[in-house]
Amino acid sequence: MELTYKGLKEKEAWVKAGVELPPYDVEAVARKGQEAPVWVHFGIGNIFRIFVGSIADKLIREGELDAGLTCVETFDYEVVDRIYTPFDNLVLGVWLYGDGRVGKRVLGTMAESIKACSKDEAAWNRLKEVFTSPSLQMVSFTITEKGYALRGADGSYFGYVKADMENGPDQVTGAMGVVTAMLYARYQAGKLPLALVSMDNVSKNGQKLHDSVLEMAKVWAEKGFVEKEFAEYISDESKVSFPWSMIDKITPRPSEQIADDLEKSGIENMQPVTTARHTFIAPFVNAEEPQYLVIEDKFPNGRPALEKAGVFMADRDTVIKAERMKLTVCLNPIHTAMGPYDVMLGYELFADGMSDPDLAKLANLVGYQEGLPVVPDPGIISPKAFIDEVVYERFPNKYLGDTSQRICTDISMGVAFRFGETIRAYVQKDGSASSLKGIPVAIAGWLRYLLAVDDNGQSYGLAPDPMKEELRAQMEGIRVGEPDSLQGQLRPILSNANIWGLDLYEAGLGDKIEEIFREELKGNGAVRAALKKYLA
Repeated sequence: MELTYKGLKEKEAWVKAGVELPPYDVEAVARKGQEAPVWVHFGIGNIFRIFVGSIADKLIREGELDAGLTCVETFDYEVVDRIYTPFDNLVLGVWLYGDGRVGKRVLGTMAESIKACSKDEAAWNRLKEVFTSPSLQMVSFTITEKGYALRGADGSYFGYVKADMENGPDQVTGAMGVVTAMLYARYQAGKLPLALVSMDNVSKNGQKLHDSVLEMAKVWAEKGFVEKEFAEYISDESKVSFPWSMIDKITPRPSEQIADDLEKSGIENMQPVTTARHTFIAPFVNAEEPQYLVIEDKFPNGRPALEKAGVFMADRDTVIKAERMKLTVCLNPIHTAMGPYDVMLGYELFADGMSDPDLAKLANLVGYQEGLPVVPDPGIISPKAFIDEVVYERFPNKYLGDTSQRICTDISMGVAFRFGETIRAYVQKDGSASSLKGIPVAIAGWLRYLLAVDDNGQSYGLAPDPMKEELRAQMEGIRVGEPDSLQGQLRPILSNANIWGLDLYEAGLGDKIEEIFREELKGNGAVRAALKKYLA
């Protein structure tokens, strides 16, 4: 069996392999999506394919959508060549349940895949065709926190961002440059309306997307690449909106064991691939079943009936509360607190770390004791019920195979979002956040993790993270086994408002974090000892 249009015609074989096939004509859905695009998505990795893909699948199944999605990749073009094109843009979703059950379903919701490369004339022109189509209603994003960033921790533009600003809309390379260039094409086509929906785990994601795009547009206007009215078009919410959202679904990297099992059942070419840009991806996506998506209902050109696929459509205040609940209390902070400690204590799978008494105590402190008391209730989802599901059902699901190192990917881009809101809430409430115990332990653990030496003195590789080299350079001279080697190197990091949004020393946490970190430098077993000491 091949995961292609032709291969899907062998229906009996797929059923025998336990795979559910789309009840709709996948080729017709793709053609409609190409002829009259409705929904474009940037960042076509695993969570998009199984989460957004399954939303579109449900809408198509129920007759609420008849056009497939346009899939756009700005970072790793190899994904298009190796995972999308050879499989006719089809996706094999694999759902892993806590009781060991496995659900398998083909998603036929992707109309086409496009490399957003301004040097590829055909691809660039096709992308412009899509963006200038009056039928286009929404553009969504899962490009991770770093995709929206224009500047590094020192406040200066990244090199590629500066180049995009200087070269103009026809020679861009970065995601924000591509999006702004495509919006300019839509502006030129008659100032057509559109909604741009960030679905990334970034606090105030819609605002960050808006600000980056608007900044790019204003610089281009100053340099004469675009009219000044283009910035006004972007700022007019009746024309271009940037709805805020909260998204949640644990989607680990593809499992090689699952690939083997799929191939044993007769499905060909299921093995994961690692691209030159270190993307680990496969023709299938494995994930948990629970998923949550809350979107601000602000779509100037209309939208698909997303609520009929389980999406919560709400006002901005509700989205903010749901986002804060998930990003700053109930899920991501626990991930961020535990991931580095998992690695340092030798836990390969995140679920295994959940059974460690010290790490379970850290999770309880960060989530239940420090986070819940200061998080507002969004009304549509109970924070207590949400965190209970996370801690007692989702995180312990060993069948997910989610690794501790994956949790640490891009962690430096997220620590401020994960912990900053709770820290600020305590400063506002008490004048200081010095009463916190779990969060300073978590931040100290992240910094100790960056030294790439575990609690037994063995070295390990750090997960991909665009800020790790810059941070490690600032920590130069710090050595495990030599607590006195800490001589103020952390102060520029912990006091950096570009990272945290405030000075952690002024918030009453900087010195405490340094003290914990120094304890964790003492040598073998020091990380475990510090956990026990500071969580007592």
